[in-house]
Amino acid sequence: MNHGGRVLILFLLFLLALYQFSSTGFTGFAAVCLIPAVIIFVFLAVKHQNALFWYIFTANYFVMGLQRYGYIPPSVPITAVTVLPQLLLLMAILINPRPGKNKMGTPMLLAILLWTAYLVLQLFNETCGLPISVGNWLTNMNFYSFYFIISYILINKIVNTPKNIMRFMRIWACFSIAAAFWAWRQKTFGWDNTEWIWLMSGAMRTHIIGGSIRYFSFFSDAATFGCTIAASAVIFFIIALTTKLKKDKILFGISGLFCSYGFFVSGTRTALVCFIMGIFLYIFLSKSLKLALFVTIAGGLFVFFLAGTNIGNGNMQIRRMRSAFDTKDASKNVRDINKEALKKYLRDAPFGMGINIDENTIPAFNKFKVVYQTPNDSTYVFFWQRTGIVGVYVFSIMNIIILVGGCLITLLRLKSKNCKGIAAGFCCAFIAIQVGGYANHILLQYPNIILFYGGMAIVYLMPAIEEDFIKFEEEKIAIQEEKRRLRLEKLENMRVKPWYSWIYKYL
Repeated sequence: MNHGGRVLILFLLFLLALYQFSSTGFTGFAAVCLIPAVIIFVFLAVKHQNALFWYIFTANYFVMGLQRYGYIPPSVPITAVTVLPQLLLLMAILINPRPGKNKMGTPMLLAILLWTAYLVLQLFNETCGLPISVGNWLTNMNFYSFYFIISYILINKIVNTPKNIMRFMRIWACFSIAAAFWAWRQKTFGWDNTEWIWLMSGAMRTHIIGGSIRYFSFFSDAATFGCTIAASAVIFFIIALTTKLKKDKILFGISGLFCSYGFFVSGTRTALVCFIMGIFLYIFLSKSLKLALFVTIAGGLFVFFLAGTNIGNGNMQIRRMRSAFDTKDASKNVRDINKEALKKYLRDAPFGMGINIDENTIPAFNKFKVVYQTPNDSTYVFFWQRTGIVGVYVFSIMNIIILVGGCLITLLRLKSKNCKGIAAGFCCAFIAIQVGGYANHILLQYPNIILFYGGMAIVYLMPAIEEDFIKFEEEKIAIQEEKRRLRLEKLENMRVKPWYSWIYKYL
């Protein structure tokens, strides 16, 4: 009875700690009471690393929507939901390394470390003449660099089997369908109260433009949703085209169609360019003249439909996409004006304002206050402001190395059609999201780093596990063919064949 009473008291204290954590954030009392739960969670993380990774993957995809709807209290930072579990998983991997093949020393890791080294030097950047803050520098390093490294390591250590690679893509496909469905819900039934509150708090300015409505699903904004879902459409269509497994053809084909709808209703013009760039890279990687001719003709007709006609102008989404080809578009001109203004100030700051200061404390008389207040509109301009033109070059070199290395692996090192298709899909999605990052500030937004940089880590891993992948694929095809044989045999034995029997020939 005494033990039961102690357990009850501990349980009540734990509930009280959870309440304090959700209402007021971290307090000393909450931290002490949560210690037993943390110990249990660490133990489970060490034993079940696979499950923790899929939690991280899921949290990255839905975290912005969960925060908007209040499922993550305002007092709880997003890093507690996403970054801390990643660090915990890294610790678990060190304590209990998982068996399996991995490929850590690759050009991709070296490229990321090059970018990281430049950001380390940013600790000593005194351009703004403000006191250096190691805390601000570490916080920015987390999002600008460490997140890339962590994603790369976790993919290599966890998603290093054919089964987990396919699970990675299938879960991504299902999440993308959910995102596109949520955008359809917004378009069909309108925004709910939570979304209206978010729009009225300032987001309305960028989501209702000149009579065009931009839908954002459960992402941070319409630009992130549109570019992410467009790049996702690229990889899903490519995998649907190259896989031999009929269930995957159906899943990824449907996902590609849902994503195409999603980026169209997002009203993000860049999303269309992302999709086109990804598909055109696949023409090169596929080395297929027939595909090249088909895509060139189809793409040319599509571009002519948008740029050379007024067909469908009554639809606000078509009007919005059509404006991507308008050289006199007002919002594009505003971005060009902002860039010209930044050039004047950043000529004297080749290393940018720095990432080691609190940008909100830049005094009004400091000329770099203008740089901070000028809308950046893209990830590359964002880094231009903070790390200078040198930083933009280093960041660009990192991404070029990652992409070119992945393309060379696809063209020269992989033999299996399915492996080539997966690698090509990730490369094409990567260049698509880079186009999005050049035009919008979306590269650092959830869930893009773990999806696209993590996807490129899979490409660099593919040569090491290609033989395992071929065996995995052959086993799945054998099971598929056996099921088909049994269905056809059952059909032949039927005296009266059902009206849908013709479908059996294609399943």
